[in-house]
Amino acid sequence: MPSPVSSSAAPTLGLLLRGLRARNGWTLKEMSARSGIPVSTLSKVEHDRLTLTYDKLQQLSRRLGMRMSELFAEDGDEGEAPVTARRSIGDLAHSVRVETPNYDYLYLCTELRRKRMIPVLAKVRARTLDQFGPLVRHAGEEYFFVVSGRVVVHTEFYDPVTLDTGQSMYIDSTMGHAYLVADGCDEAEILGVMASGDDELMRSLLDIHEEQRLRSAAMPAL
Repeated sequence: MPSPVSSSAAPTLGLLLRGLRARNGWTLKEMSARSGIPVSTLSKVEHDRLTLTYDKLQQLSRRLGMRMSELFAEDGDEGEAPVTARRSIGDLAHSVRVETPNYDYLYLCTELRRKRMIPVLAKVRARTLDQFGPLVRHAGEEYFFVVSGRVVVHTEFYDPVTLDTGQSMYIDSTMGHAYLVADGCDEAEILGVMASGDDELMRSLLDIHEEQRLRSAAMPAL
């Protein structure tokens, strides 16, 4: 006889939005008016039939007067036992998408909270460090595999390295790093996993994207 599905499944984005709306006593129509996102879209998200792009998550958090990372926060439970037997099937249609002129990140398995491994599929288009901006640093370590194209990896303490399709690298993420597309490629695609003992790694990564967005918005147009 099949084992019953646990009733303590990790909350989805839809469940988190319903909780946010309930805590504030808003109807779907009121939340739509506050966020600028149509009622039909919010309803589909709340019923886990649709996800939101990174831009829509930014819009939602900005209009509601909160940091985007707070959408992924859970109430603490000091007496909670360690989570076991978790699983999640990756689905690009339900990924959290970060789309910018220089790269696209598709964060996978985002319904699992407090992950210590963050899987992400990234499309790299930045060609220079000027385009990319300051080197990125965050807690933990990361591994990535070049799915297509060629990638130039810049790190704080090593000379740049060019990786071809099928090659990979493992680095300390606290070391400044940047991934650029190599000459001769319009775009490169990498599959990566970022890991940390910090339960708030996903929140930290989203905060980095928000800082990059603000920095890009402040730069004068060429």
